[in-house]
Amino acid sequence: MVSNRFILREIRSEDIHYIHKGLSNPAVTQFYDVHFSTLKDTELQMEWYANLKETGTGIWWLIFDIQTGVFVGAGGYNSLEKTHQKAELSFWLLPEFWGKGIMGEVMPIMINYGFEDLSLNRLEAYVVKGNLKCKSALSKLNFIYEGTMRECELKDDHYISVDFYSMLKKEWIK
Repeated sequence: MVSNRFILREIRSEDIHYIHKGLSNPAVTQFYDVHFSTLKDTELQMEWYANLKETGTGIWWLIFDIQTGVFVGAGGYNSLEKTHQKAELSFWLLPEFWGKGIMGEVMPIMINYGFEDLSLNRLEAYVVKGNLKCKSALSKLNFIYEGTMRECELKDDHYISVDFYSMLKKEWIK
């Protein structure tokens, strides 16, 4: 999949170095569920991506700058439920690419893929309470804030609250 400035390519097992680059970075994982200190540990995430594909419960892409080929982040679907036609949309970017409008350009491609190619009716996004940049990106794309799940997850020995957003197919304006 391609936008004006970026190409999205489905994640493959040999992409472990890209995934490790992001998911070993404390700035990225501050608001993310996982953190992998070593390349060996990152193999668990690669197995997770492969399992999504194998079971039909999701798909993730790497995001590259079209002109330079530089890796900037990843995004995709997980928790895909075909019966209920819904899935969770997630993404992360390397810190040096924050605030450059990348998600505003790439997310519509992923959203369209969910509604058109995966035949979803509902997209969901979970955002750690303090992740203001992610909340802003979702709001700009017309995701609707549905509420806060208070102290619903344990991370680094303390409870965190997670805000819940959604978008319905009939609300999607291309």
